[in-house]
Amino acid sequence: MAKNAKEKQEKPIEVSLWESANKLRGSVEPSEYKHVVLGLIFLKFVSDKFEEHRAKLIADRKEKYVEMPEFYNMSNVFFLEEISRWNYIKEKAKQDDLALIIDTALHTIEKNNKSLKGALPDNYFSRLGLESSKLASLIDEISEINTLKDKEQDIVGRVYEYFLSKFALAEGKGKGEFYTPKSIVNLIAEMIEPYKGIIYDPACGSGGMFVQSIKFIESHHGNKREVSIYGQEYTNTTYKLAKMNLAIRGISANLGAKAANTFSDDQHKDLKADYIMANPPFNQKDWRAEDELIDDPRWRGYDVPPKSNANYGWILNMASKLSENGVAGFILANGALSGGGEEYKIRRKLIENDLVEAILVLPQNMFYTTNISVTLWILNRNKTKRTVQVGQEVRNYRHRKGEILFMDLRQMGEPFEKKFTQFSINDIQQVTTTYHDWQTSELTNIVEAFNQAEYCYSASHEEIEAKDFSLVPSKYIAFKNRDENIDFDEKMKTLQAEFKELLQAEEGSKKELLNVFKSLGYEL
Repeated sequence: MAKNAKEKQEKPIEVSLWESANKLRGSVEPSEYKHVVLGLIFLKFVSDKFEEHRAKLIADRKEKYVEMPEFYNMSNVFFLEEISRWNYIKEKAKQDDLALIIDTALHTIEKNNKSLKGALPDNYFSRLGLESSKLASLIDEISEINTLKDKEQDIVGRVYEYFLSKFALAEGKGKGEFYTPKSIVNLIAEMIEPYKGIIYDPACGSGGMFVQSIKFIESHHGNKREVSIYGQEYTNTTYKLAKMNLAIRGISANLGAKAANTFSDDQHKDLKADYIMANPPFNQKDWRAEDELIDDPRWRGYDVPPKSNANYGWILNMASKLSENGVAGFILANGALSGGGEEYKIRRKLIENDLVEAILVLPQNMFYTTNISVTLWILNRNKTKRTVQVGQEVRNYRHRKGEILFMDLRQMGEPFEKKFTQFSINDIQQVTTTYHDWQTSELTNIVEAFNQAEYCYSASHEEIEAKDFSLVPSKYIAFKNRDENIDFDEKMKTLQAEFKELLQAEEGSKKELLNVFKSLGYEL
């Protein structure tokens, strides 16, 4: 028994919690029980913060203020009535109405703290119909977390990150859109450096882009008060996840008054952002009606994006919201690099307007929802040389007018969770160093300096025009061991025919061998 207790103690807290959460399997779907677990972790965290601040007020001989919300809110602590405190819930954990007790606690917290409006699950636990014994077991497990033990390690943030990624893995294809793999978010943050100003994500999921932006600022000794965060999310449950995810980290954000469709109900119509980070849904079909959004100001100066695919709707939404010196980093399916029709016309105009700065093809198997290779786009509205201080480092950026940096990262990455790929720290450093060196280079003719076979190429607009405005990196980057002129479909048909002939030949040989044995009087 002592050995088992020791083993449990030695396990990372997020692993123990995951094992406990897995006990819910069979009772509720993975897509549901993430809200159960994350809601309870949030409740434990805000309760610990409340109790810590309450003890401080008492120690400072301010007992008469301990039940006054103002004396908590002024220190960025949520005020909790007794029925919302973790100790109260833990005491009632054996009761049959435990789900109602939790729902009441969450509702009361949201009612008393305006910044949490629309953030917490509404009667969620009662509607699930989860067995009280399983819920009580989960509360016992979560009670073991000391959320305030090591503020530097951000224990609750770490648990949240772990759970979001594990839930995304568990839900697999067609689901898990609430989460963008951490190493991709890290890469975007290190490339566009969201250091000071307004940050926007039009499809923010659970808020991972914002979390990483703040981590980037902190790692470079910046001040997170110098950024303002704006986002929007379509799915109501994911909208709540994002608000909770940011609240536990003390990150203030404007995610709109409600969960809403970015195209038909833009919550930030007049916003101009200095940084945009996004991973919008890939290849959305029928995202608008035939006669809908035709005169939308976001497409002004461009063709209307086709209703058959939202990719260019997302691009133009983001381009329209860039400030005078704004930069955007976002993920799209590779098909957007070379589509025809309206997509071709929009892409050509984006290039001619000198908005596209870099195109990076990512490795396969980086996303939990699809195994395809996808593209990271960098748009940059800045047209002049500018000096930026990132932490202790001063950089002289210049927008390389009339040039686009192409990068092929498909050979990078390291194994993750057996069948997935993620960027290593060295991968991210190599890519961002190349990109920033290209940005800051004073060379007039940069082609030779940034032309590495199978890795990168700085192409002029004249070269891109000669390729009919295609943004497919393999049309520009030299490949030593690959022939880009190979027709893949034709090659596969040839191999298929050859393989068929081999199988037929093998079958013929078998028959001949059987006949030989038969002629000798042996049956096989």
